Amino acid sequence: MNDYDVPVEVIERAETLCGEIQLQRRGKHFEVISNGTFLMATYNGESERLLVRSALNHAESCESVLIGGLGVGFSLQEALKHERVRTVTVVEIEQKVIEWNRSVLAPVSGHALSHPKTKLIHDDLVKWLFQTDETFDLICLDIDNGPDWKVFDANGTLYDDTGLARLRSRLKPGGCLTFWSATPSPEFVVRLERFYGNVQTFEVPQQSGVPDYIFLIQNG
Repeated sequence: MNDYDVPVEVIERAETLCGEIQLQRRGKHFEVISNGTFLMATYNGESERLLVRSALNHAESCESVLIGGLGVGFSLQEALKHERVRTVTVVEIEQKVIEWNRSVLAPVSGHALSHPKTKLIHDDLVKWLFQTDETFDLICLDIDNGPDWKVFDANGTLYDDTGLARLRSRLKPGGCLTFWSATPSPEFVVRLERFYGNVQTFEVPQQSGVPDYIFLIQNG
């Protein structure tokens, strides 16, 4: 029997301003469920790491990194591994996700939230982006299951023309923007190409189920 077939153990279920969120264990792995929708897990993490690593490999500079969505900490951990990165700002809307990353999930990311380079902001990423004056070398976004499968309807602004224009204004020249997605989302890729020109798509096979996708844009 593999980890996908074993019974689920619910560790905590909570009601938040965004609805119900649940942390559960399946075998040796953890899963987070938001309003009944699978959100994240610790099975692999390769696509979450590639979200950051692909941007690091293409950006002209990578001193400042913005990560939208803490998840289980894989993307944050990847950014912190690189010596050229000086600060990593993580924006996370769910207080419970933050708490779990400081407790039961902390070993998964090597206690990344406690790293001196980490700056944590507890806020709605979409709202925060339209309030901040900060700019970044890398912006790596993973707050949904992709533009076609949003966790909250309000996140749609992040993927429309208004949101893409705002993201471009927060990205330094030569910087890179990446999106995580559970679907290939061809219509979104066309929109990205209209705004940024060339878009690279990385397909990340999964042990079980369909691939994950990373969309990469460099700000010329």
